[in-house]
Amino acid sequence: MRHFGHLAPDIRNALFHKEPVEFTADSPPGTLSVALGATLYSPATRPKLAEDIVKQAGRGVVSMVLCLEDSISDADVVAGEENLVRQFAVLAEESGDGTDLPLLFIRVRAAAQIPDLVGRLGPAVRLLSGFVLPKFTEERGVPFLEALAGAEADCGRRLFAMPVLESPELLHLESRGETLRGIARTVDKYRDRILALRLGVTDFCSAYGLRRAPDMTAYDVQIVASVIADVVNVLGRADGTGFTVTGPVWEYFRLHERMFKPQLRQSPFLGRAEELRTALIEHDMDGLLREIELDRANGLQGKTCIHPSHVAPVHALSVVSHEEFSDAVDILRPERGAGGVLRSAYTNKMNEIKPHRAWAERTLLRAEAFGVAREGVGFVELLTASLPHT
Repeated sequence: MRHFGHLAPDIRNALFHKEPVEFTADSPPGTLSVALGATLYSPATRPKLAEDIVKQAGRGVVSMVLCLEDSISDADVVAGEENLVRQFAVLAEESGDGTDLPLLFIRVRAAAQIPDLVGRLGPAVRLLSGFVLPKFTEERGVPFLEALAGAEADCGRRLFAMPVLESPELLHLESRGETLRGIARTVDKYRDRILALRLGVTDFCSAYGLRRAPDMTAYDVQIVASVIADVVNVLGRADGTGFTVTGPVWEYFRLHERMFKPQLRQSPFLGRAEELRTALIEHDMDGLLREIELDRANGLQGKTCIHPSHVAPVHALSVVSHEEFSDAVDILRPERGAGGVLRSAYTNKMNEIKPHRAWAERTLLRAEAFGVAREGVGFVELLTASLPHT
């Protein structure tokens, strides 16, 4: 699989200076953690789940979470498990080696579900990349990770964990520091199994009876923004100790009455895709686009998505611009090892070699996963090409 692989070769050639690389479920963890992109969640109870997975793969989705937790009722857990086993069997029969499928993860409620589901999946477990672990803390996380290690040994397949950081202990100021330290100890101990850390911002808001409006981002809710900052501070460092931390879910996908002006300027769309700007605003996508940009500015990669319409914007804004690529390559040239400052090739900024090195390294990792846009190609062209109706 690869990002934008669903587009025709001539379209990709017109968009990309450097196309995204191909990867598989067996690629190195560092590659997969960046390549997760827009991770689409789906309730495990969907009767045509296998068909949905294949359809979304054809639309550019490369990672999905099949949820047995908050997206279904308590009474539907058993039925959801049974449906997952059936749907994986269908996928295994119809998809061959599974290389055209997204990375598939199951979000469980309890540690005991992990070995149970792995056993029940049988040979179809080869299509499973791992598990999403809810409300993760040191106390609750260790049993999940021990169960995962045991299930991995039993089935002989590498299985990853994606802990979700969403517990009230992490939100509350008096317990946040120790909770973060406990999480850090736990994920460091099981580092080889941790693919990414996910943020449960909906649960954060729930603890205070809050819900952000469609014309506001997670960063406008200060109590949520403070938790994101602390999580990145402790768990997202670029010194080799950190992990990939993914962006929070965007909850909206239909027209709402708005209080504030649209957040998308007209100039990037003029003469090219003004109707696209109108459609994005009408479906509250301008707020999503702003939040994606703020995610990256705050050290997050990828995003949790609950609607297929969110996938293309996340991926379009994940592509490395030609300017970013130029800066990153210049900064990382071997002859720059001694440090110093140089003017960018675009002659519009200072590139300081040592302070910008970690940024440049991360940018080139993103370039491998999402590609580098041609000079003059921006998110408007990428998004226009990626949307199903275009």
